[in-house]
Amino acid sequence: MSQIDGLPPLRDVIAAHGLIAKKSLGQNFLLDLNLTAKIARQAGDLANSDILEIGPGPGGLTRGLLVEGARKVLAVEKDSRAMAPLAEIQAVYPDRLEVINADALDLDPLEHLTPPIRIVANLPYNVGTELLVRWLTPLSWPPVWASLTLMFQKEVAERIVAQPGSKKYGRLAVLSQWRTTPRVVMELPPEAFTPPPKIHSAVVHFDALPAPRFEADPDKLQALVAKAFGQRRKMLRASLKGLRPDIEDVLTSVGIKPTSRAEEIGIEEFCALSRALAS
Repeated sequence: MSQIDGLPPLRDVIAAHGLIAKKSLGQNFLLDLNLTAKIARQAGDLANSDILEIGPGPGGLTRGLLVEGARKVLAVEKDSRAMAPLAEIQAVYPDRLEVINADALDLDPLEHLTPPIRIVANLPYNVGTELLVRWLTPLSWPPVWASLTLMFQKEVAERIVAQPGSKKYGRLAVLSQWRTTPRVVMELPPEAFTPPPKIHSAVVHFDALPAPRFEADPDKLQALVAKAFGQRRKMLRASLKGLRPDIEDVLTSVGIKPTSRAEEIGIEEFCALSRALAS
C-alpha cells in the first residue's frame, strides 16, 4: 500500500525532505502504510474520536489514522524537520489534522482536543515510558482518554502485561493493570523500521476502566511500587524499611509476608498496602 491518499510513498517523502532519523530523538520510522493503517485499526472505531498522536515523524501513522476515519488528529512533533512533510498531509486534510511543533512532555493537548479522545502513537523510545506513566496516573479517574494504542520496545510491552511471579512483572504492570486492561495486539520485527532498531517492537492497546480495580491514591501507589521494585531482589521488609519503622507490622496487617519480594505481590495487595501506609 504505497499510496492511500494521493500522497507520495513515505520513502519518497523522507528523501525529498532529508528527514534522516535521529537517534537522539529516539526516532525509527515505520514506512509501510499497510502496517500504519493496521496500527490505526487497533485503536477501534475512530469516526467519533479526536486522536492525539505523539512523534508522527514523516506522518505514516498520521495518514493511517486519517484514512481510517479519525474525526481529528492532533500530531505533536518535537523535530522541526518534520513540519514540512506533515504540512503536506495537512493540506489534504485541512479540517481534520492539526500539527504542533512541541515537546509532548511540555504540552497540554486538552486545549486542542474534544472528547472522546484516543491516544495512538509510535512513541519515541526515549520518552515512551515516561509518557505512559503520566497517562496512567492522573489524579482523577476516569481519564480524559478512552484508550491508548501505543508502540513500545517489545520488552517494555511484555513488562506492561506481565503477571505476578514473572521476572518481567514490575511497576509498569501494576500501574497499567490497576486502571486499564492492556493487551499486546501487534508485534513488529526490526526490519519494519528505518533505520532498523536492534530490538523487536510491539503495540499495546489499553482500555481505560470506569474506575480503578482497587482503591488507592495514585501518587502514593506509584511511590510505593517504585520503591518496592527499585530493590526487587530484596525482601519487602528491607526494600520498604525507609517508609515506616514498623513496616513489618504494616505488611503483616494487610496479609503480606515481610519476607515476600515485590514480584510476588498482586495489585490488590499493593493497593491495600498503599492504603495502610497512608493511614
